[in-house]
Amino acid sequence: MENLMITCISKPPVIIPTKHDNLSEFSQPQTKLSFTYTKNNKNPKITDNHVKYLARSGRLAEAVAALDSIALSGSQVRPNTFISLLQACIDFGSLDLGRKLHARIHLVKESDPFVETKLVSMYAKCGSFADARKVFDEMIQKNLYTWSAMIGAYSRVSRWKEVVELFFLMMEDGVLPDEFLFPRILQACANCGDVRTGRLLHSLVIRLGMVCYTRVSNSVLAVYAKCGKLRSARRFFDYMNERDRVTWNSMLLAYCQKGENDEAYKLFNGMWGEGIEPCIVSWNILINSYNQLGRCDVALGLMKEMESSRVSPDVFTWTSMISGLAQNGRRWQALFLFKEMLLAGIKPNGVTITSAVSACASLKVLKLGLEIHSIALRMGITDNVLVGNSLIDMYAKCGELEAARQVFDMIEEKDVYTWNSMIAGYCQAGYCGKAYELFIKMQESDVKPNVITWNTMISGYIQNGDEDRAMDLFQRIEQDGKIRRNTASWNALIAGYVQLGAIDKAFGVFRQMQSCSISPNSVTILSILPGCANLIATKKVKEIHGCILRRDLEFVISISNSLIDTYAKSGNILYSRNIFDGMSTRDIISWNSIIGGYVLHGCFDAALDLFDQMRKLGIKPNRGTFLSIILARGIAKMVDEGKQIFSSISDNYEIIPAIEHYSAMIDLYGRSGRLGEAMEFIEDMPIEPDSSVWTSLLTASRIHKDIALAVLAGERLLDLEPGNIVVNQLMYQIYSLCGKLDDSSKVRKLEKESTLRRSLGHSWIEVRNTVHAFVTGDQSKPSSNLLHSWVQNITREVNIDDHHGGFFIEEEKKEEIGGIHSEKLAIAFALISSPSSPQSIRIVKNIRMCRNCHLTAKYVSLRFGCEIYLSDTKFFHHFKNGRCSCGDYW
Repeated sequence: MENLMITCISKPPVIIPTKHDNLSEFSQPQTKLSFTYTKNNKNPKITDNHVKYLARSGRLAEAVAALDSIALSGSQVRPNTFISLLQACIDFGSLDLGRKLHARIHLVKESDPFVETKLVSMYAKCGSFADARKVFDEMIQKNLYTWSAMIGAYSRVSRWKEVVELFFLMMEDGVLPDEFLFPRILQACANCGDVRTGRLLHSLVIRLGMVCYTRVSNSVLAVYAKCGKLRSARRFFDYMNERDRVTWNSMLLAYCQKGENDEAYKLFNGMWGEGIEPCIVSWNILINSYNQLGRCDVALGLMKEMESSRVSPDVFTWTSMISGLAQNGRRWQALFLFKEMLLAGIKPNGVTITSAVSACASLKVLKLGLEIHSIALRMGITDNVLVGNSLIDMYAKCGELEAARQVFDMIEEKDVYTWNSMIAGYCQAGYCGKAYELFIKMQESDVKPNVITWNTMISGYIQNGDEDRAMDLFQRIEQDGKIRRNTASWNALIAGYVQLGAIDKAFGVFRQMQSCSISPNSVTILSILPGCANLIATKKVKEIHGCILRRDLEFVISISNSLIDTYAKSGNILYSRNIFDGMSTRDIISWNSIIGGYVLHGCFDAALDLFDQMRKLGIKPNRGTFLSIILARGIAKMVDEGKQIFSSISDNYEIIPAIEHYSAMIDLYGRSGRLGEAMEFIEDMPIEPDSSVWTSLLTASRIHKDIALAVLAGERLLDLEPGNIVVNQLMYQIYSLCGKLDDSSKVRKLEKESTLRRSLGHSWIEVRNTVHAFVTGDQSKPSSNLLHSWVQNITREVNIDDHHGGFFIEEEKKEEIGGIHSEKLAIAFALISSPSSPQSIRIVKNIRMCRNCHLTAKYVSLRFGCEIYLSDTKFFHHFKNGRCSCGDYW
């Protein structure tokens, strides 16, 4: 009946004759009706049966006219006839004619509560709840059917709280529910989470002896199940005399909603024991739940088991599986399954299409996205807002903004996500102007920007370098948008400033956020921590760590992983290890972070020990793990073991090595001086070597003074990066060393680049909470004379031979030409500024440090008993007791 009503509503409205337009409505007082008839009217007397015939034929206007004829003749109609007319109004969705019938209710022969009940039902089913409730409230006598009609009306539109309220009014009226009404009221309790009323109804069901009705018992069970009262549900389930598929499915769903899937699976197997074969709903409950928990392999196994049980997966099964795979990062597998679904002849629905398109968006596979779009077009569901939104997102992420805009313009009923997807697409592509134009149009539309829209605009502007516009929007969001800033608003600014390298501004926003009583969340922490992954931000890392502890976020695994990585890069590997050891659960990123941290610090033994622990625990290494282990083997000069690890990547773990693994292998050979093998390895590579491979070879040839290989590596780098200033400078030095400075245009160009655009060294150091910057050769600082004098004295003590056997290839000019290097000035400043020798000195440099400065740093660490941490563009150096963590290979 409900489906029929929906269908009828969509029909064109019935045209009412003009002469009836002024008939009284339900809200108007009844008036005497007058019609003009000739005295010679020889029409036969209209009977109740004729009125019923007109009603059944859908000729409602004629039926109303017939009623008027009956009224003129001074007759009345039977209650059943009037009920038939009201039912016809329900069947054809005609509220207007229903009101006209209501105005003629006085034509019913005797007062009948069933007529009033049908009138309530007519108003409710035709969409006028106000009229239905008014008739209901004015009824003097209400029976069970009247209450059932009103409760049924509220149930159909999911107004569950009103259903519960009506139940209590019904009880006050002395009317008890029957076996048909109990399930509706219990359903309302389940859907609005009112377990207290559910328990009351349960006791009433027992007292009235209705537990024997399976439909009623199932409804009681559903209340406990949906309200999360799993123990009560199971206890009731175990005492039920009769259990059908609905019973078992309710219990399955209860376990799955609590995440107790394994218990649900045991129950599922128990169905067979009672001779009840699981239906498609039973299978789908389990499959969907395992997917939601991320256990997609179990769900796939269930789907295969389902097919072997001769239950064919339906569209819900396939959609659940595709969505589960896509949401758990297995997007290619989701798309393959989508193809299988089509080959199986199952027609996808809007959710299936949305999930598949979203997978294409994440993978940025435009071709597949276009194919799925064409399927959606053939199905005629592109006007579905969910499908349209996913298509906009897919095209935007694939860089096809015109296509995204076409889909956007075609969606008639745009929701806020539609607008936000298109605005985000423009922002991500760097077209903030177009995004802002759309943002203004949205403000003028029926769909107003929400906090996500404002945050998208803020994030778009700052990530594209326009921090002023971003800050302007951030300040206007509450005043102009009348929307309260949320944590994500602050996060957008923080992440943007970190991306721009403005870590101090990011910290300013971070501190202001807390002063405004906005609690940082995990996204805030994960946004700001990467900006502190350097040697001069150690105190900032500790400040953030304190915030993490205060907010009880230390148990979030992604935050712990980020802390391990950040502490390592800021020079505190012991802090990293303490966090790692204190983690109750670890993932592969946890292991990779600590192993990578030890490799960064040159502690190959600790890295290899952790790798052994990892394998003993059965944790499968990934690409990142293997990269660190090859580098660790290189530091340890364990070439054969490194070669074995590299082979195992593909042989044992079926992982295709990436270019960084090949580059690490050149480092492995280079550190042990096996340059011939390094060159053979490059020649045998199945992929084209990139600049990282040739840079590793150039480093090796520089350290081991192989000019021929240095020339080869340098020339390959020039081909790949002709505009790289550092490569140009190094190649000019290499040609100079090997006597190739002829008059060719290539060399003249290198000479010009080397002279005009020589890299200038900059170093930064934090002393007493202030970051100080130093530039090579700079003597403008007030303390310059003191610093230069200190450096010169140390240089005499070290007595360094700059030429190192005539093989001098550096990124920075020698000090006798360009002046004292910036890192030496920074070291001098740290030692002179402190009343006693500092325990540690932390420096960041913008180019690779030279051999002279490296030797000086080793000497200072021994002479003054301090540790010096210095990160340049190539390596992380930890100087202690006259030694460096890089093993003099950088």
